[in-house]
Order: sequence, then C-alpha cells, then structure tokens
Amino acid sequence: MVKQLRRGYAPEDEKEFGKDALATLSRAGSDICYLLNQGYHIEGAVTFVCNHYRLSKRQRIALIRWAASEEAVRSRKAKEIVDGCRDKTLNIDGFNTIITLEVALSGSPVILCQDGCLRDLAGLRGTYHPIDKTVKAVNMIGDFLDKERAGKAVFYLDAPVSNSGRLSVLIKEGLAKYSFITEVYCINEVDRILKSLECVVTADSAVLDLAKNYFNLNRYLLLDSISDLWLIDFLYGNS
Repeated sequence: MVKQLRRGYAPEDEKEFGKDALATLSRAGSDICYLLNQGYHIEGAVTFVCNHYRLSKRQRIALIRWAASEEAVRSRKAKEIVDGCRDKTLNIDGFNTIITLEVALSGSPVILCQDGCLRDLAGLRGTYHPIDKTVKAVNMIGDFLDKERAGKAVFYLDAPVSNSGRLSVLIKEGLAKYSFITEVYCINEVDRILKSLECVVTADSAVLDLAKNYFNLNRYLLLDSISDLWLIDFLYGNS
C-alpha cells in the first residue's frame, strides 16, 4: 500500500511562514543577500542574520534555499533554457524534481527563490518512500513533456537512497504511455554527473552553478498547474 503523507510539512509552518512572520523573514532575507553580495559565504551570512532575528531552524533552512548573490542569480539566469524543450534530451535530477512536486501536491510550502527556482523544505537524508502523490507527480512531468514534444527524459536517481529502485519502476511505468523516450539510471554521485551535462533539470544550486544550462521544469509545472499552491516569496509574501 502506498503511504499517505503530507510531504515537506511541519505543524509549525502555519506560524513560521504565515503573514506575520513573512515581514521579519523578508528583512532577514534582504540582510543575507547584502552579505552575500559583499562576498560572505551563505552559511555564515545566514547564521549571523538569523541569530539576530532569532529565527527557527526551519526558517533558516528556507532562507538558505531562497537566498543567492546578485552574481549567482545573473549566472544562473544566463544559463536558463527559455525556448522550450521540443526535441531536447532533459537530464533530470529525479529525487530533487519529484520530491518538490510531491511537496506542492501535499499542500506544503514551496519557496520561490531568488534565482527563479522553486525549492521545498523536505529533507531526504538517505531515506525515501513513495507516497500517494508520487504517481501524480510523475504524470505531471509526462503530460508536460509530451505536450511540449520533448525528445527524451533521462532520470538520474541516487542509488544509495532507499527505494531508488522502486521509484525507478514507478517512473518507467508511469511514463511508458508517452511519446518521448524515457530512461532511468540509479547511480552514485548524481550531482557530479549532472554538473557535466546540458539541459539539466534540478533546483540544486551547486549543480546549477556548474551545469552547462538548465530547464526550470518545476516552475512551469507548479505555477501553471496547481491553483492552491502554497507559494512563499520572501519579497512579496505568500501566494
């Protein structure tokens, strides 16, 4: 039986990312970005600023995932593929992409980050279990890529993560009905492989900074498809 779970949600999220908290988080985010633009490392900047504002561990994680220097944002934007994915081979960071979709489908918070990517607050930590939203997440990918006439979708899953083989089967079975070619690989060092490829699909900032270019798939999927998306924007508030 597939486990029913609200992926990426904690009971304190309602308060820690609610309307009252967002004003403080917005100020903290601006301070962090100022320090990043002065050359500070993200961990030090976040620790210094979040200690000042007395923010929680989960709020700190959110700001780490949201923040980026102006230089990093310019560099990532310059590498973003904006002319669609027709006939292209997409190299997809499988866990990174699917987990964010599961989080959004669970009604849990998704962060609209400085670089335009969508990130979540779920932690993988070497353990993954498919949930009742997993197949729908896979089908969302399939419907979009089929409509956009992508040529191939190559999924890379971290082999050491539990149930990577099970997710591989769900992806292959779920996407078999579509016109594009699907390949799934369970391997070690997924990030290292993706950093050397073109047309990468991920929101992992370390991969984005080194990959040749990337397609912001989850932004297209989530902003256009989920009407009740819990979207957090530290500049403009909740949507």
